This record gives sequence, structure tokens and C-alpha cells, in this order.
Amino acid sequence: MSVPFTEENDQTRVRHEHLESLRQLVGNVYPNKFERSRTIDPQREDTITTVVEKYSSFEPPVVEGERPAPEPIELANQQLNSVTVRVAGRIASPPRVMGKAAFVHLSDGVKRLQIYLKRADLKGVSNDAAGGEVDGWELFNLLDHGDFIGVEGYLFITRTGELSIHVQQLQFLAKALLPLPDKMHGINDPEIRQRQRYADLIAGSLKLERDEIDLTPRETFERRSAIIRELRRILDEHGYIEVETPMLTPLATGAAAKPFETYHNALGIPLYARIAPELYLKRLLVGGFEKVYELNRNFRNEGIDRTHNPEFTMLEFYWAYADVNQMMDFCEAMLRATVFSALGHTHVRYGDHDIDFGQPFQRLTMRESVAQYAPGEEITEENLLTLFEKHVEHKLVQPTLIYDFPKIVSPLSKASPADPSVAERFELFIAGMECANGFSELNDPAEQHQRFVDQMSERERGDEEAMVMDDDYIRALSYGMPPAAGIGIGIDRFVMLVTNKHSIRDVILFPHMRPERKAGDTSETETNEVEN
Repeated sequence: MSVPFTEENDQTRVRHEHLESLRQLVGNVYPNKFERSRTIDPQREDTITTVVEKYSSFEPPVVEGERPAPEPIELANQQLNSVTVRVAGRIASPPRVMGKAAFVHLSDGVKRLQIYLKRADLKGVSNDAAGGEVDGWELFNLLDHGDFIGVEGYLFITRTGELSIHVQQLQFLAKALLPLPDKMHGINDPEIRQRQRYADLIAGSLKLERDEIDLTPRETFERRSAIIRELRRILDEHGYIEVETPMLTPLATGAAAKPFETYHNALGIPLYARIAPELYLKRLLVGGFEKVYELNRNFRNEGIDRTHNPEFTMLEFYWAYADVNQMMDFCEAMLRATVFSALGHTHVRYGDHDIDFGQPFQRLTMRESVAQYAPGEEITEENLLTLFEKHVEHKLVQPTLIYDFPKIVSPLSKASPADPSVAERFELFIAGMECANGFSELNDPAEQHQRFVDQMSERERGDEEAMVMDDDYIRALSYGMPPAAGIGIGIDRFVMLVTNKHSIRDVILFPHMRPERKAGDTSETETNEVEN
């Protein structure tokens, strides 16, 4: 029986034939579980990675082109032969069969471990409910590159000096009906990598040729997880409370952006996928929380490019009784500590740039930055932001905090006491990308109401991204909100920097893509919007 969406060719036909033969041999070809040993740590199951990390030190040093001396191997095996493990993984290399024995590598997605199978002492496991044994060598010969198997056996070092398992028991766990990607080079097509992340992860785990500084897909997303974990740790240690706010909201508020719209049948109202949680988080300041944060998904129905995805991750947090200057200091210290935690140092290699998070971040007012990078331009309040975006933004490679924005483009931020036309707002730029946006929060309900009115006027003039009136937020402010600073940090862009990835889709496990063209579809489709 064929499986939909699997290619029909000689390789897939053979794999289907092997699957049917396995069904006759072991019964259930998709068993429910495989119990792994707990030899290394009684509290955790053994994995290929933990076995390799624990016992690879027994491998003798080998001079390239030569075999190791037999004496250290014999000494190692005297200890290793008493260690029995049960591990499971994917067959990561085509078997090397030598008569009545074979070598093959298993992978758990992180490490690889060689297994040795000898026909005379290999037992196969029946997957039927009654259990029992089957011919282990027959079972082995029905396996394909990419299949999942479980093995039990004792450890030893081969004559070539490689840690291996001498398999005594073999169990089939799952069939790879499609051939695996090229193990030498991985997947080079960015669209396949991003559309079929599962194949990208497999290819990365099998890839033999790689630059030492080039992260595998799995390493990229593990680093992403480590970055988020460290940011959480820092905020928790500084007394912030993690909260959750609605993903679907009756108003598209909190930022200037075009929303996704849906409809709630039971309530009979339109709802919007949130574009930012800001106004909900500041309601919590009104309610008495002094430090709150949310690691949230935001959705904006706008363009897609190298640094924009319709669905993205933001870290937003708010700090009562602080101002924009304190928030800039905290942001700088937090990101520096996070980079150090992720890399063990503060130098980030991003393309051709060496970005140093260890040095104090450069700080410039927006007006100063335009005067520095575009001398001779006449600067006005109306054209300042345009000049900055045209002449300055892409040149800010090292971490740079740009502050004192025009108030007219900052409807939620407090004006500077020294200059009412300037908002106490900053943005952090690194490698030409905006990575954070923070400000002293506007807490005057009357002024906030007028700012919303002004935004509504912009919307009536055709600006679809202008904010809408939020009466309940005005009511919340009317109960009194303490002075506060807030910030939003773009997690995806920050991860791009720390993993040296130049497309936002490379740091999102499952980015949005155009529908995949089916076989035989001759209709025209637009090219991928993302430059890689």
C-alpha cells in the first residue's frame, strides 16, 4: 500500500517491499514503545548522546592513516564489555556488510554511535503482543537507511579504535519510506529547508561535511531555546512576573500595524490576532503589578522579507517607576549577559561583521545620528524619521541605541520634559536591524485619549496601520498608572544575530510559506519572498 505524497520510484518501492516483509516477520511494524536502559543515570534513559559522551574517552588516540595499538583497545574492552546498554535511534549510514557481520551508525539527532551486528549471535524481537524472537539477521537485511531501530548489547572498541555496541538484540521501530537527504552536504535549497523542517533537521544530523562555526539546524534551535531561557532567568531574578494576555483581541491595539481578522461565532464579534500585548500589560501596572513580562507571539498582516514574518516572537516587559534611560541600561546589560551565556563570550560573528556586545552600546539621539551619517541634510521634525531610515539605519552595525524620537510617530510614549516635541523613546539597532523598541510610558489618560484621536484621524486619511481608539485602556489609565518604562525585544532577530542566520525563516521552525505546488500544476506562482 502506497502512502500519499511519497514519490513513486525504485527506492520507495523497495522500502515499501521491505516494510511488508517486516510486517510478516515481526508483526506490528510500528510498535508503541521501546524501553531504553538507565546504565549511565538511574533517573534518565540512556541515549546515543549520553553513551558517546560517557564512554568515548575509552577510544585510543589514532594517528591518521594508521590503526591504534591493540594493547589499549584490549584494556578498554576489559572494562567496556561488562557495560550493557539499550538505545534507540535512526540508521544514519548505509550498512557495511562483511559476510556474516555488519557495521552501521545510529543517530539520535545529536550524536552518532556505531553498532556491530554478527549473524551468529543476533536475535530479533517480535513486535506482536505475545513477544518472542525472530531471525535477527533476516530482520537486519530488511532495514533501510533512515529506519528507526532499538538495540541491546555490550560496549566495545573496534580494531580501528571506534566506540561501538556489539548488538545482541535488535528491534524494528519505524520505517523511513522516503530516502534520507544527502548526508555529505545536507539540504542546500532554502525553500526545502524552511518548508520541510523535519528533513532539514534530519539532514543536519547526518551531514558529514560542515564548517566548524556553521550551526546545524538543531543547534540553531537549541541556541534559540537557550537564549529564551536566559532572558527568562534574568527577568525572573530581577523580580518580573511572567503573565499571559489574550492572543485574540476585540481591538487591534498596542502597535501601528495591520492585523489579521477573524470572527467569534458565539460572541458574534470580530476579533483580531494581536499585534502587540502592550496595552494589556500596562493594564496590569494599573492593577498593581510593578514588573511584568510576556514572551508572546504577535501577528501582523504585512509584507514578508528577510527580517519580517507574519507571525513572530516578542519579549515585552514593563517596569514601574523607571524611565527610558533606566530601561536602556537594563536592556544593554540583559542582552550582553544573554550573549555571553549562549556563546561563552561577547563577540558575535554575523556575516562579515564582528559584533561586540562587551563594549558599551553607542547612544545617539535620532537627530545626532542623521547629522553624523547624512551631513548636509536639512533636518525638520517632519522629515527626521525619513532621513534616519534612508541614511542611518542600515549603517548601524555595532549595537546602537537611538533615542529621542519625534513624538508624532510615538503615540504611546511620554514626551520629554525638556522638549515636548520629542518622545522619550529608543530603538536598538544591530547589524542594520531594529531589535528592540522601548519608551517611557504615557500615563496621562487625557493626553493618551488625544493621541488616539490623532491616530484615528490618520486612519481616516488612509493609514491602515494607525491605531484605533481603546476606550477601556483610557478608563484603566484613569484609575492611575505609575510612571513606567516598557520595551519590546524582537526574539527572532536577536536569534538571527547570535546564530549568524540572515533570514528570519532560518530561526523559525515552521515559517509561513506559499502553498506548495503539486505535481503537474502548471499555474504560475510567485517566487519566494525571502532573500537568503
